[in-house]
Amino acid sequence: MTTTVTPASTGSATSPTGRGSGSVPRLRTPRRGHSPGRPRRSVLLTLLTSLVLLYSLVPLVWLVVSATKTQEGLARSFGLWFDGDFALWDNIAETFTYDDGVFTRWLLNTLLYVVLGAGGATFLAVLGGYALAKFDFPGRRAVFAVVIGAVAVPGTALAVPTFLMFSNMGLTNTPWAVIIPSLISPFGLYLMWVFAGEAIPSELLEAARIDGAGEVRTFFTVALPLLAPGIVTVSLFTMVATWNNYFLPLIMIKDPDWYPLTLGLNSWNAQAETAGGQPVFHLVITGSLLTIVPLIAAFLLLQKYWQSGLAAGSVKE
Repeated sequence: MTTTVTPASTGSATSPTGRGSGSVPRLRTPRRGHSPGRPRRSVLLTLLTSLVLLYSLVPLVWLVVSATKTQEGLARSFGLWFDGDFALWDNIAETFTYDDGVFTRWLLNTLLYVVLGAGGATFLAVLGGYALAKFDFPGRRAVFAVVIGAVAVPGTALAVPTFLMFSNMGLTNTPWAVIIPSLISPFGLYLMWVFAGEAIPSELLEAARIDGAGEVRTFFTVALPLLAPGIVTVSLFTMVATWNNYFLPLIMIKDPDWYPLTLGLNSWNAQAETAGGQPVFHLVITGSLLTIVPLIAAFLLLQKYWQSGLAAGSVKE
């Protein structure tokens, strides 16, 4: 007796190997709400990021808004909103002309300290980091320990010894008392040390030496282009540190003609506390706004160099 059974009545199917099976295999459907190529969203992380962004932008917004007010407008208006009189351009003009234009002198002093101090610190950090990363010499581990220890020591702890040393050399109340200590950047040296060890393949250096290039030429033609992102990072760190440096010029400089912007604006701010002093808080706020503009411009202009060398120097082993 022959019985005909259809697949629809039994649910049987034939496997790819030709063997029958009791049920049709089902493919697992992916879960909805998350795909492998799409990053997972986090409400908590978004909230925390928004709070950090708000915390960072509110002081900047207050500074921009307050710079548009007069001395009287600062007292009669809300801090985070504009006053009836828009006096930004008048405040900028008065900032550069007040007290015989001393603000321009402070700005030039700050640029001098940044160019010589921060620029020299970056150059020395690049040279030292490259040498420590690519050359093996006796005492290398001791140098590493000294650099790590110097990073951990705060600058204020060295202020008094530095002042006494420069006082004995007769360099206090001169620009060199600010420039020379700014040349030392332990964090910049450590950062370039680590970056040079990863960004510069030893094979490229060996190839350059085999081709007859000396160490100086190898450094400037082969290693230096690969170190561009690290150089920009260190230069920004040292520039911001020198531009905002307050404590070192405070103990080293007594002549107002050599004040940086930080000390100069603080002297304007202290005028209201002296007997018969004229309060110029609107100029202090406007000067503070003008002070941060070069830093913001430097970050925006140098940002592209952080991405320029991410794949530079990669080798296939």
